[in-house]
Amino acid sequence: MRRAIALAARGLGTTSPNPVVGCVILDAAGRPVGEGWHERAGGPHAEVNALADAGAAARGGTAVVTLEPCDHTGRTGPCTRALIAAGIARVVYAVADPHPPASGGADTLRAAGVDVAGGLLAEEAAAGNAAWLTAVRLRRPHVRWKYAATLDGRVAAADGTSRWITSGPARADVHRLRAQSDAVLVGAGTARADDPHLAVRGVPGDRRPLRVVADTGATAVAPGARVLDDAAPTLIAVAHDAPEERAAALARHAEVVRLPRAADGRGLDIPALLTALYDRGVRSVLLEGGPTLAGAFTAAGAVDEITAYLAPALLGAGPHALAGAGITTIAQALRLRVTEVIRVGPDIRITAVPANAPEEL
Repeated sequence: MRRAIALAARGLGTTSPNPVVGCVILDAAGRPVGEGWHERAGGPHAEVNALADAGAAARGGTAVVTLEPCDHTGRTGPCTRALIAAGIARVVYAVADPHPPASGGADTLRAAGVDVAGGLLAEEAAAGNAAWLTAVRLRRPHVRWKYAATLDGRVAAADGTSRWITSGPARADVHRLRAQSDAVLVGAGTARADDPHLAVRGVPGDRRPLRVVADTGATAVAPGARVLDDAAPTLIAVAHDAPEERAAALARHAEVVRLPRAADGRGLDIPALLTALYDRGVRSVLLEGGPTLAGAFTAAGAVDEITAYLAPALLGAGPHALAGAGITTIAQALRLRVTEVIRVGPDIRITAVPANAPEEL
């Protein structure tokens, strides 16, 4: 199963809005004879690729798969039918499929005489499929908030400079996160201060996640801004009451969507923004905005995962990573569960999820 989970990860960034899935086929004697993963949306599923790799050796064997085999016909046929036709005797899966149109695969396999067991390494497999599982269960994109800070939590110096807090390897790692995401999102403050490009660089393959700017008043994205070039599609979210002439000027270079303001009137309504992205097929968002936007998402309960790059440096002054999250006392602190800590060049990358998030999403 761990091999299947590793195979599934190869599909990150290319299978959306489908899940990432990996599969290993064992022959009747328990020896690995085939493997595969879901490589792209609309292409063969992991089980079909693994069965093709195994050939006749699959008969009487076991399929080890990260997600319950699907039982419906979409752009491809049901994996249950492929497994039965190949003569698979046993199926072991990690995570049950929560998507109603595709679920029920385990029951169909059992009805055909296949031995089925579920739940093996479910937590590990679910973590690798977090974006898809969040989108299916909550009907909104999975949000990963990424930030870079010094050890004293500063994301910029007192004079506003922030390039570069972290090292080249850490910045390259961020491009990997972008390539695995459907959209990259910043707010007006970042658009003004940094003129970010938000496209993927240095990652093999043609990944062009949607670039999104939450520009409430339609004033932050200037003509000629880097985010308006043709490196990737761009969507600019503005408030319903943003000046028409400004919105029209932006619409000549990018898609513009009008959204309601947040209840306090100081920014966009976060659930409405996520719904607009979901309706456009976005299932995973990399939030790269500054402290204010991160605070708005946190206050809305819309941060599903956090990736923090901490540099071995101190600034002593300047903005912190998070602001305006609605937390005023220690009892309200958003407690996190750390899932990974690794070195990236001279920096530390910490990945965490809210402590109240289910371990199997």
